[in-house]
Amino acid sequence: MLTVGKDAAGVEGLLSSGRLACPGCGVVLRGGADARLRAVRGEGGDGWRLRPRRARCAGCGRTHVLLPVSVLARRADVVVVIGAALAGAAAGLGYRRIAERLGRPAATVRGWLRRFASRAGVLRSAFTRLACALDPDPLLPGPAGSQVADAVAAIAAAGAAAARRWGRDVLALSAWELAAVVSSGRLLAPGIAQMVINTSCPW
Repeated sequence: MLTVGKDAAGVEGLLSSGRLACPGCGVVLRGGADARLRAVRGEGGDGWRLRPRRARCAGCGRTHVLLPVSVLARRADVVVVIGAALAGAAAGLGYRRIAERLGRPAATVRGWLRRFASRAGVLRSAFTRLACALDPDPLLPGPAGSQVADAVAAIAAAGAAAARRWGRDVLALSAWELAAVVSSGRLLAPGIAQMVINTSCPW
């Protein structure tokens, strides 16, 4: 799975221009059949249907689902909504209050927070490394009071470092969308002990 492009048109443009490479072997990806249709909920609760593209590596033959940066793997809500929930938790809010503010089921928000908390140390480390790789003199956050808050602060620091490196107009990503790119949509995925850090501009 790869996270590329702001929307379906952006993903298609990158794919057709040959600018996407296999993360395994580095050979150019070619278009393939579409992945399964999925429902996505936006910030205001509005929903739409997304059918991600699949791509096949011309070298090793592996297939990859190409997600836009707005979504995470196996999550129905856009990443900025999930990020708002995580930021709320970092500020000390409970999952019920966060769910009420975002208009999402409490059980859904609790699941996001539990998964993020279980990976908070790995995420803090990965995004701190990313901030340092993107900026020779990064503005790194100090201790934020909890592992979740530390990880959220590191994601914000990496987002700020990326904006300084490429400029907000070029990058045009929020810190949470950058987190989706860096984690290949697996920010809340299970079973990942470490993250691959890519310091190339997403486009």
